[in-house]
Amino acid sequence: MGRLDGRVAVVTGAGKGLGRAFCKRLAEDGARIVAVTRADVEGLEKTALDVKEVGGEIMVAMADVTSEEDTLSVARQAVDRFGRIDVLVNNAAYYYGVTRQSFTEITLDQWNRMMDTNVKGPWLCTRAVFPYMKEQGRGKIVNLASEVFFTGSHGFAHYVASKGGVIGLTRALAIELGPYGICVNAVAPGFTDTEASRTIADPMKYDTSRTPLRRLQQPEDLLGIVSFLSSDESDFITGQTILVDGGRAMH
Repeated sequence: MGRLDGRVAVVTGAGKGLGRAFCKRLAEDGARIVAVTRADVEGLEKTALDVKEVGGEIMVAMADVTSEEDTLSVARQAVDRFGRIDVLVNNAAYYYGVTRQSFTEITLDQWNRMMDTNVKGPWLCTRAVFPYMKEQGRGKIVNLASEVFFTGSHGFAHYVASKGGVIGLTRALAIELGPYGICVNAVAPGFTDTEASRTIADPMKYDTSRTPLRRLQQPEDLLGIVSFLSSDESDFITGQTILVDGGRAMH
């Protein structure tokens, strides 16, 4: 039996990279998957194939996490299809193709898009699933933060600030949702070899000398912690931010 047998997991940003990997792993653990993306139809189809290849059941949904109407619709569709929502992985983020530039050069539109997607998105998605988790008396929410909150990153002021917002949101929601049996935690990856990361830097040139484990992070390195935080094994863990970065940042 899988640790998530009978559970339903909603994963945003599921069209590629980490989102696709999370969908596949949670399906392997026994969860039925609701895979959400804003525009990547082709990517979402590949995610669905990956889930089905491991024997999983999946529902796909096109939705913008910055839209209250879209997030509420996805939650309703998930419950109509599967009868419940047990896990929400807030993975969708504005990261693909972001260029490094001075904080004085970041445009207002770029700043707003970053905050809308990376902070407002998880807030809206959590609001959308909350009534169903509250009724069940349990739920697991996993937010994707980043190592850069702890280390800073030159030319990424808006991204670093947004991931700080994710950590703050995680702590605030853990306090509010705890009485309903809902755990809210964050995972903070280091620089990971994904399609999005390759639009920002060459992973093969990434300096691993400051990483105690001396290698580049892969999507597979995050699967265990997301699976754990989605399961009953983490029932007394909430409000935490767990760094998964090979020891590059420590707290």
